[in-house]
Amino acid sequence: MISTDLHPHQTAPAAQPDATTSRSDMSDVPLLEMVQPMPGFPAARQFALVQLDEGSPACDLRAVDDPDARFLVVPPDVFFPGYEPVIDDATVERLGIDSAEDVLVLVVVNVGGSLAESTANLRAPVVVNTTTRLVQQVVLDDVDLSLTTPLLAS
Repeated sequence: MISTDLHPHQTAPAAQPDATTSRSDMSDVPLLEMVQPMPGFPAARQFALVQLDEGSPACDLRAVDDPDARFLVVPPDVFFPGYEPVIDDATVERLGIDSAEDVLVLVVVNVGGSLAESTANLRAPVVVNTTTRLVQQVVLDDVDLSLTTPLLAS
């Protein structure tokens, strides 16, 4: 098991184009390899992590070959500073994680009509090994974590 609380602001391991970058311009973007497909997108295996705006923590996790497989992700500490998911040994092995310093944790954001209506999936974070560029969305065993946690505390 590995606790992922070491590098909350770690970013993807290379320069990021902006969200207007087309798929044909993705050749310079380092690709992430999904070790298990995202739910609902079985064919999408290669993804690019594209920063939305310079200085913004929000990124677009987009499949290279499937325009429908696109997810808004953020480092969890932006909205949930106490969030420290524990990643199971099987996932650590599957992603080739040797150190917590190699881990980037992201949460998928479900955009609502406003920021107050937007939620994050804390139950199934996206875990990236920044060294190997292997990635997986991991469903955690913690039943207290929600799939639809409001971004803003009420």
